[in-house]
Amino acid sequence: MTIFSVSRPEQAWYGESVGILILDASYPCVPGNVGNATTFPFPVRYEKIEGASIDRLLNQQDPALAVPFIEAALRLQKCGVKAITGACGFMALFQQEVAQHVEIPVFLSTLLQIPFIYQITGKMVGIITADAGCLKPRHFEATGVSGDIPLAIAGMENQTEFREAVLKEKGTLDSDRIQDEVVEVARKLVSNYPDTGSILLECSDLPPYAHAVQAATSLPVFDFFTMINYVHTTLVRKPFSGFM
Repeated sequence: MTIFSVSRPEQAWYGESVGILILDASYPCVPGNVGNATTFPFPVRYEKIEGASIDRLLNQQDPALAVPFIEAALRLQKCGVKAITGACGFMALFQQEVAQHVEIPVFLSTLLQIPFIYQITGKMVGIITADAGCLKPRHFEATGVSGDIPLAIAGMENQTEFREAVLKEKGTLDSDRIQDEVVEVARKLVSNYPDTGSILLECSDLPPYAHAVQAATSLPVFDFFTMINYVHTTLVRKPFSGFM
């Protein structure tokens, strides 16, 4: 007989391994997007960060957002998730603050993968970000990315459909057009930096197009899905099955 016990008296349900902090924004999140729960082959739980708009996080990089970030993370922890991630790579700004206030693993930004990517490839890491002008040294510092790792950065801010659908939240999203746009950006990045050995999709809206980016560049492609899926496997280990 297996006996289970209550670990948190305030927890009323179970079975969600990863909690996801999500921005206070509104645009279609297609399958593959971190903001679409069907992206994951396991249950996840979302918590919106009130007042954390795209503008405040990307453009203003408002340090006052640390408070609602921490509060949202604490709510997720109370719900019983085993780790907390984010739904925007720019959440790197608050990686350390959030981690200091909760008792479970925190991995808010895709940028956390960069040291690992560089170690396994030994080559320049290509980064496709939502807005290259907004990606600052402190994002990398907060996620443990040292200055000696070679990076090539390209942004989606000048791609019409991505800019209007995601950054400006026009209310509709043409997924086929965004796929074409991100593939164009990836091809140009690799052309400009032929030493690129991998591509990291910083933005949580770009994993739906990872397969197309890989087909166009023949490179390993990392994103929020690879990071979240990897961490989930460390949280919920299962016995192996097979035969000899």
